[in-house]
Amino acid sequence: MSLMTVEQVSEYLGVQSARVERLERESLLPAADKDANGNPLFEKDAVEKYKVLAERLGGI
Repeated sequence: MSLMTVEQVSEYLGVQSARVERLERESLLPAADKDANGNPLFEKDAVEKYKVLAERLGGI
């Protein structure tokens, strides 16, 4: 299982970090874990699946 930080996810999706944090808060992109500072960490597979779904629905 490969984990990605908020910054890595935002770069991959091409959105701001605040958007990624909001997606996590709204349970649209659930965090797999938290780092030592309490920041969410996301599974790479889940992020890739979210990107595909979002693109099918018209964009992120």
